[in-house]
Amino acid sequence: MLARPPGCDKDGVTLRTCLRPSAPRTAVAILLLTTLLAACGDGGGSSGSDDASITRTTIEAGGFVFDARVAGPRGGAPVLLLHGFPESSLEWEAQLTALARAGYRAVAPDLRGYSPGARPSAVSDYGLASLAGDVFAIADALGFARFHLVGHDWGAAIAWEVAGERPERILSLTAVSVPHPTAFALALANDPDQQAKSTYITFFRQPGIAEQTLLANDAAVLRGVYGEGPASAHAEDYVALLSEPGALTAALNYYRALGLTSSAGRITVPTLYVWSTGDTALGRYGAERCGDYVDAPYRFAIIDGVSHWVPEDAADELSALLLEHLAQHDR
Repeated sequence: MLARPPGCDKDGVTLRTCLRPSAPRTAVAILLLTTLLAACGDGGGSSGSDDASITRTTIEAGGFVFDARVAGPRGGAPVLLLHGFPESSLEWEAQLTALARAGYRAVAPDLRGYSPGARPSAVSDYGLASLAGDVFAIADALGFARFHLVGHDWGAAIAWEVAGERPERILSLTAVSVPHPTAFALALANDPDQQAKSTYITFFRQPGIAEQTLLANDAAVLRGVYGEGPASAHAEDYVALLSEPGALTAALNYYRALGLTSSAGRITVPTLYVWSTGDTALGRYGAERCGDYVDAPYRFAIIDGVSHWVPEDAADELSALLLEHLAQHDR
């Protein structure tokens, strides 16, 4: 069992797991064990893959062309991974490798606005309904009738929407950082900490001003967003992508299209929600209420002391949790 600091306990169908980076790496051991089992044909997905290399590809879907990173055997159980702002599919590098080694077919697209071939100009093109529609279109283009869905930051917000809209298509949901939209709305309405953490949204919604500020002085402000942990190693790649004509405006349009009510509703698919105590954008209030809106097996995992950039800054811990969750819900 993973170590649980005080205040992390079992509560009904909700399992709250706290991971400490300074503690013995039980989660990492799970990752290694799962990978070894998969290599012997007993783990998650179809079978172990000796080739865990990540390849670049394009996916034509819904009238757009999406760039993507892909890993794992073609016959493996399908997993779609949705990135957040201001990153790209590159944030899932560690998880793509871990999933491939465990025998999964893992695909991480650069989402609408981030892919040059999927960069419409209108703010209204970036509402949640359109973003969720892209996920279904990509899954259809890949031949994924049912699939595991993973999202971080904006990718998590989209994933909640997708799982709520078409649960019959989703084998399992993993949301990282961003809780269920109703839990987040409650936090914005009632929690001073979340209100303070979300003040950046008002800035991002200012056309022109946000772009100019983020990209000024060789994108100094944007580079600073990634902190000094492992995520910062990808900063050059992210800045290069978002410096392309129209890219940063498209990414910020996710925030500018806010106000369209989410239709996620109650979630009826097995769900893992991962939150980190060092997150400067998402607070505890919404995180602890996330499970109130899931009518299915639910696990709430807390990674202690880690920043918002969980897929990179806590790569081993997240990969272990993800592999364990997927193995339990392959069907």
